[in-house]
Amino acid sequence: MADTELAARIKSALASVEIPGGGDLASFSGLSEIIATPSAIAFAIAVTPGMEAAFGPARQAAIAVAQGLAGARKVMVSITSEKPTGPKFSHGSPQPAGKTRVKGVRRILAIGSGKGGVGKSTTAVNIALSLAAEGLKVGILDADLYGPSVPKLLGIEGKPTVRDDGIFAPHEAFGLKAMSIGSMLVPGQAVVWRGPMATSGLRQLLRETDWGELDILVIDLPPGTGDIHIGLFQQAVVDGVVIVSTPQDLALIDAQKAIDMLRRMDVPVLGLIENMSFFIAPDTGHRYDIFGSGGAEKAAARLGLDFLGPIPLVMSIRENSDAGQPPVATDPGGAEAAAYRAIARAIISRMRV
Repeated sequence: MADTELAARIKSALASVEIPGGGDLASFSGLSEIIATPSAIAFAIAVTPGMEAAFGPARQAAIAVAQGLAGARKVMVSITSEKPTGPKFSHGSPQPAGKTRVKGVRRILAIGSGKGGVGKSTTAVNIALSLAAEGLKVGILDADLYGPSVPKLLGIEGKPTVRDDGIFAPHEAFGLKAMSIGSMLVPGQAVVWRGPMATSGLRQLLRETDWGELDILVIDLPPGTGDIHIGLFQQAVVDGVVIVSTPQDLALIDAQKAIDMLRRMDVPVLGLIENMSFFIAPDTGHRYDIFGSGGAEKAAARLGLDFLGPIPLVMSIRENSDAGQPPVATDPGGAEAAAYRAIARAIISRMRV
């Protein structure tokens, strides 16, 4: 059955679910688009603030109805409201509440960027592999729901297994436990979710995955500052964030905005990584600073942050990443792996893992 056909059948079946105040869920204006992928069904029910508990039975009934048609696919249904859930400010300082640890995970390291196109996901994957190479038990969660890259970077194929209790069993690649919504999508399929649905989806990927026992869970954040970032930092204890930038001013301006958000939300910023820092011509050995020189290091000093290190602009990083063969795993003795390993050791010393 096509995914669109299944979504339509589920919506029709939701007419049997009664909602508070009368009526049925299928015709309820707060029912979101129903997303059907080869391994999951997801939708949200937006309600008036204060009505979340009252809609609890309707949510459970909706899950049962959807599961009856979804077969082995995981069903994810969330209740959202317009009730403010952001951090309360006192004299400009955020006061986060409700943060909890993720079961089995000792530390969470998030890797972000102010803008896209700076190589954040490639960096996140190779940093995760470098942490594992230091003897740590490591997992990686792809939180970039709208542009997931982790499956391609790690060469992951197929959808994750869902246990009988509805918990995801993560993929394993190069010694990492990995989870990404990208593994559940057909090629080219877009995730068309509003903010509340995206934050709910991230929560389920984070909390409903069997991570086992990890020393560090690396979270590859989306670029920028948005709902997914805020949702993560409000509900989970994140022990540190690393920001990836390229040397030029345009990228550093946006990186500074990301750092400002983290400081407002009282999330520890471990430092900056300068990606595509320089290029060494293979024929002459001459160094070229294509995007400028030392921009991230200077910005880190100006912002009172640690500069964690540079990563060179090397064609093999791009080629191997596109092939699902990250250099830290496939060429651990190479110069590229050494750059990532040095940064990983700096992160370990700051996180005290």
